Amino acid sequence: MSTASGQRRSWWGWGTVDAAVRGEERRELVDRVAALLPGSDLTRHEAPRPESLDLPAPRVTPPAALAGLCHADHEERAAHTHGKAYRDVVRNLHGELRNVPDLVARPRTEQDVADVLDWCTREGIAVVPYGGGSSVVGGVEPRFDGDYTGAVTLDLTALDQVLEIDTVSRAARVQAGTLGPHLEEQLRPYDVTLRHYPQSFEFSSLGGWLATRAGGHYATLYTHIDDLVESMRTVGPTGAGESRRLPGSGAGPSPDRMFLGSEGTLGVITEAWMRLQRRPHWRARCSVHFGDFASAVAATRDVVQAGLHPSNCRLLDATEALLNAGVSVGGGVLVLGFESADHPVEAALSRALTLCREHGGRPVDREHGEVGDAATQWRSSFLRMPYLRDALAQHSVVVETFETACTWDRFADLHAAVTTAANEAIRQVCGTGVVTCRFTHVYPDGPAPYFGIYASGRWGSTVTQWDEIKAAVSEALIRHGGTITHHHAVGRDHRPWYDRQRPDSFATALSATKQALDPAGILNPGVLLPEKR
Repeated sequence: MSTASGQRRSWWGWGTVDAAVRGEERRELVDRVAALLPGSDLTRHEAPRPESLDLPAPRVTPPAALAGLCHADHEERAAHTHGKAYRDVVRNLHGELRNVPDLVARPRTEQDVADVLDWCTREGIAVVPYGGGSSVVGGVEPRFDGDYTGAVTLDLTALDQVLEIDTVSRAARVQAGTLGPHLEEQLRPYDVTLRHYPQSFEFSSLGGWLATRAGGHYATLYTHIDDLVESMRTVGPTGAGESRRLPGSGAGPSPDRMFLGSEGTLGVITEAWMRLQRRPHWRARCSVHFGDFASAVAATRDVVQAGLHPSNCRLLDATEALLNAGVSVGGGVLVLGFESADHPVEAALSRALTLCREHGGRPVDREHGEVGDAATQWRSSFLRMPYLRDALAQHSVVVETFETACTWDRFADLHAAVTTAANEAIRQVCGTGVVTCRFTHVYPDGPAPYFGIYASGRWGSTVTQWDEIKAAVSEALIRHGGTITHHHAVGRDHRPWYDRQRPDSFATALSATKQALDPAGILNPGVLLPEKR
């Protein structure tokens, strides 16, 4: 597997082979972990070669008309077995691929998508829609309990074009398999942008963002991909459908909302009209240091409730700031940024800093050389995090993030409960470790906290250790008013807690919708709903 630029993708981990952590970067990383988690066994373990994996033979053979779209290559099947969660990476490192797709189908047109679905419906073959494969919740793993004839991964990345650009309405019709960089590359000549940059941007697709309700670049205002959708087109076993292009509508429940976040269970998103923005030309940013975390939280709340709409408003607690921004501070660092394509934004930043000072915040001016630029360091670390996570997994470190959202009035209790649950689970299953917290997105009525876990693992047991910590944190999130996921989707891994979060009546309605749109139950079985078969 290769990227559009010809770089080789890692079959077992994140990103490209050339960008993996190595040399001095790896040595420094291991040294930091040894200091953070003394006594840990940090022996390095390499991933097996894909050709050495003992994969079962494909159980299904495509009809002649589809043979050119379907691939049974050893490495292709291995690379499409798991997503990119910590437990996925570790299982790959161990060569434990138990739920391998029989075939990888790469449609080139929407009709190809319909033809593959028709064949799989007739033959009782499960279909897993697949974009960039960056799922961290078991959303693209063909892990089923039902008696399916086989499993086909439907890789949509050949559907990768911007088909139309409406410069008057400032919108574009984009195919769902388009990965982030290629999308922006096609928009750039028109001086417009979708301006949606999740951490997975380089290796995730528009269809994946829509199917999982992804969170993107903006920390406030346009936080989710939902906000940028004008209309969508989907194809399913019972036919195709397309919503009308409208800036807004009060005509009943929204058809787009039914497919946003549906994770490939109701139909395959093939294209969408997306709202664009002019590329920003004015920017202003600053970091603010706080002596205690509670004051930092209060200041962040005031900034977001002031209607200033910062593009970046990410709060790092003291441990997160030290580990990933290289800043030593008592309470935390608030990374603020404003941008606009239309007007200067210094006034908005000045008002935000005034609010921060009222809570004891100390703005840090890079130009005066007071300290290093935490925002720049944080951005660099943020983009490298998935690669660093993979390297740590090779050294038996349990490292993962858990994201949620809650109202401001519940945050203090939720933060205490999650931190306590995570630390207790780490103590019981790992012995030693740390828990961090940062805000990735903030709203007038609440933050989206992101909890980081770094713990000492035992090679051969790290998946089990991760599972136990995950369960403890998830229980604390649900019990204290948080959501099981803010932007990572449900998949198979979050299903037990999602079932408890949603109303029973909604589950009944969703099941009925699934039955109407996918009568044979072949679309991504086990995600969002129990399998039919």
